[in-house]
Amino acid sequence: MYRTAASRVRALKGQTGYRGSARYATTSVVAAKSSSGGFFSRLMGEQCSSLPSLNFPLKDVNLPPPLPDHVEPGQTRITTLPNGLKIASEMAANPVASVGLYVDCGSIYERPASYGVTHLLERMAFKSTTNRSHLRIIREIEAIGGNVTALGSREHMSYTYDALKTYVPQMVELLIDCVRNPAFLDWEVKEQLQKLSADINGSFRDPHQLLLEAIHSTGYSGPYANALLALESAVNCLNSTVLEEFVAITHFALAFELPGGWLKEKDAIILTVLQMLMGGGGSFSAGGPGKGMYSRLYLRVLNEHPQIQSFSAFNSIYNHTGLFGIQATTESNFAINAIDIAVKELIAVATPGQVDKVQLDRAKESTKSAILMNLESRMVVSEDIGKQILTYGERTPLGHFLKVVDEITRQDIAKTAQKLLSSPLTMASYGDGNYIS
Repeated sequence: MYRTAASRVRALKGQTGYRGSARYATTSVVAAKSSSGGFFSRLMGEQCSSLPSLNFPLKDVNLPPPLPDHVEPGQTRITTLPNGLKIASEMAANPVASVGLYVDCGSIYERPASYGVTHLLERMAFKSTTNRSHLRIIREIEAIGGNVTALGSREHMSYTYDALKTYVPQMVELLIDCVRNPAFLDWEVKEQLQKLSADINGSFRDPHQLLLEAIHSTGYSGPYANALLALESAVNCLNSTVLEEFVAITHFALAFELPGGWLKEKDAIILTVLQMLMGGGGSFSAGGPGKGMYSRLYLRVLNEHPQIQSFSAFNSIYNHTGLFGIQATTESNFAINAIDIAVKELIAVATPGQVDKVQLDRAKESTKSAILMNLESRMVVSEDIGKQILTYGERTPLGHFLKVVDEITRQDIAKTAQKLLSSPLTMASYGDGNYIS
């Protein structure tokens, strides 16, 4: 077929006379010396024009000097102001700066009268201040091509502003104004309360988020039981007065050194490696090509039980405490079996000799890979600096965490898993509970 098509094209070219044919022949000879052409060029009886080789430097182009063999990463510098405020900065080659303001403020500081206020405070970020209207704030951010975000968690509230380094003074000034001088206008609060209700309704479509909140409310009896997502019953109790009182109470730092969580660093890192070791994912995808395919839960559970749609380990580590467990999605009539499987898998990693060296080494390499890849993101680096300053008062070098990961042994994994099993068990379920007894 292709040969017939090429013949017809040549026949059409031939109808234009000897001059056109000669031009066609001459062009072919010249092009043949420089390029063989592509498939469609040959099909049409033509040849590709030549391109300069990329194996040789171009004329009159000055290349920058190559980087040395070893380049030290930027060092974090911490400056403490007379009022006690700590400023942590790190130089990066990126032309964009990420400025963050991190506060010891979250749902663990909420009182019964202010449940859900952290969720509302996150929504009220970068709204009107005593010095600027919301419209002016938006216009100033747009004028420099900036991007702002706010995120509330159980222990921290973060405000970040990204833009070109040239505009750092403007970024800092606007960020401080938005955090220190919020106006909490009644009409803006009412507007965000409506969006809060929409967030709550949308959360019912995310069973994983609901289960995580249920685990916290059941597993803890103190402030960590406070819901991060506002409850529908609490929305009607929230207003600008509640916001003002919460900000006045919580926007300063109090530190109590208690055992557990990130303050017990090695145990927290072992839990992270244990999560990687157990792994898991969905029956269709583990999150990307090859991710988690050789983890224990994927090989021993998802590959063996088609009734299970997803089965994965999770952890939530805070400054003073943490949670570790297994989250599963399965057919209702298989739920009780899935619970038994989860318990058996936790017992297995707590049993000495059940985790071999190959599995542990793979989990340790995956942990280090996840840490390093996450720190390639400018926003993650900014968040990491802020949260480490709040937790430790300084930023621990990256090499320290990688060294701790390398030093973890199979005995450490078994010992930590045994600690988990000796603590009170918490379980939450969402869906048809008739099959769970």
